[in-house]
Amino acid sequence: MDKAALSQFIKSEAHGLGFAVCGITRAEAVAPDEVKRYTYWVKNGNNGTMQYLERNCDKRFDPTALVEGCKSIVLVALNYAPQRAVEGISNYAQGKDYHKVVKERLYTLLKKINEKTDIKGRAFCDSAPVLERYWAVQAGLGWIGRNRQLIIPGKGSQFFIGELLIDRELEYDTPFTANHCGNCTQCIDNCPTGALCKEGFDARKCLSYLTIEFRGEELPENSGEKMKNCFYGCDCCQAACPHNRFSTPTEIEDLQPRPELLQMTKERWSGLTAVEYDRLFAESAVERCGYRQLMRNIKEFYTLKEQ
Repeated sequence: MDKAALSQFIKSEAHGLGFAVCGITRAEAVAPDEVKRYTYWVKNGNNGTMQYLERNCDKRFDPTALVEGCKSIVLVALNYAPQRAVEGISNYAQGKDYHKVVKERLYTLLKKINEKTDIKGRAFCDSAPVLERYWAVQAGLGWIGRNRQLIIPGKGSQFFIGELLIDRELEYDTPFTANHCGNCTQCIDNCPTGALCKEGFDARKCLSYLTIEFRGEELPENSGEKMKNCFYGCDCCQAACPHNRFSTPTEIEDLQPRPELLQMTKERWSGLTAVEYDRLFAESAVERCGYRQLMRNIKEFYTLKEQ
């Protein structure tokens, strides 16, 4: 197959696997301005205790150093907007672990490609030092909004990004250069902790960071009052984004919450045991948090809301 036909085949198969959009870009070094921005962000400690964001920068800034022989990056986005949501848990973590859900589909895509032509590649979804949103923009999927999320025109920002790094030159899409945020600052205005501002994003203040990544015994003072509807993650900036009025609920079964979770109450959350936690979240992104940390969040969430 020539480059044009193979590229179109990949996009068609990606849509058939449930991906909302698919774009392709050349695998090459990240633009110097993006390297400078990221390096400055980390140097200023905005990544908090997420030290993995400081490592493997040679691979982070050049995908050909991550996957030997890589020539092209196939970018996909999978809708996770929930049909029904478990109160207390961020929308992205309602169903099964998204890392596995997206990567399974990507490896199926790679298999389908190999039925047509011999290609080697690797699949990733928030599982390697890849600047996913940067490459999604390069592949023409959308733009990075003031909430630091990828926003897909006419679809919103409730999407997982995944990528296939493959050893074949393809037909490349035009980078997305427009920014449709305009003068809107609703995500900044509705950020409960001030993690978002016009100058950028400070993860150390973000409730998603504090409730998932931060390992302290106690959360910062008054965190519970700021949690809104989530004790795991935070959806405030996305809920406020006007572009998410275009969101439609996902039909992917793996991303739907377990029926038992939909029946959870304040009393059941507060009395959650370690055994119940393991059973409920064995295949969920919530497992990353850990039982003790989740209970810390739940205690803060309900205690301060009752004062």
